[in-house]
Amino acid sequence: MADATPFPQSLTEGYRAFLDDRFVREQDRYASLAEGQSPEILIISCCDSRVSPEVIFDARPGELFVVRNVANLVPPYETGGEYHGTSAALEFAVQALKVKHIVVLGHARCGGVRAYADDAAPLSPGDFIGRWVSLIRPAAEALGDEQRGPDYLEQLEFATVTNSLRNLMTFPCVKILVERGKLQLHGAHFGIATGQLRIRDPETGEFRLAEPDRAAGATKLIRCQDEAGSGG
Repeated sequence: MADATPFPQSLTEGYRAFLDDRFVREQDRYASLAEGQSPEILIISCCDSRVSPEVIFDARPGELFVVRNVANLVPPYETGGEYHGTSAALEFAVQALKVKHIVVLGHARCGGVRAYADDAAPLSPGDFIGRWVSLIRPAAEALGDEQRGPDYLEQLEFATVTNSLRNLMTFPCVKILVERGKLQLHGAHFGIATGQLRIRDPETGEFRLAEPDRAAGATKLIRCQDEAGSGG
């Protein structure tokens, strides 16, 4: 048998830091979590390494049940396929954990959304991504070609979140609980470069800044840093 490949050193160092700091501070919490979990919020997010829901929302262990996939997509309800990772996690969160909120979290500069919009070559040479990203089609059709302006990609990111929210309502367990007022659905969008979080208004469908004043300050700081770094 060939020698095992060494475990990534960065992960070992990170784990060591975790043991020395966070695990010490939250040891009682981890002991409690060993008996079970009871998060109230399910977040469906992109698997993009730049977008971490636990970091964005400053969540402690056990507070969020997170499902991540390419382009934060929720497929329509159907039972004819063989494997349903996102649907299975959704079912578990709603029926077993009984979460009270589901948040679909989109993000800026999403590679999956861009690949669909540009009709580019697949993100990888495998068999899965192209078919998966085709779930964006209804969102693109809702926007229409007339929307292809400078902010088209951002608008498609928003529309993709909205389409996932619509698909959530095709799941019987979700639809029933939403109609009974026991479950709430939310849409959000995170700006990687700016740190801005936009929350979807369920009445208008618009994505509005969660913290307008603080977000404006952050954008101003970024611009100042850019200008300082562009000197001769």
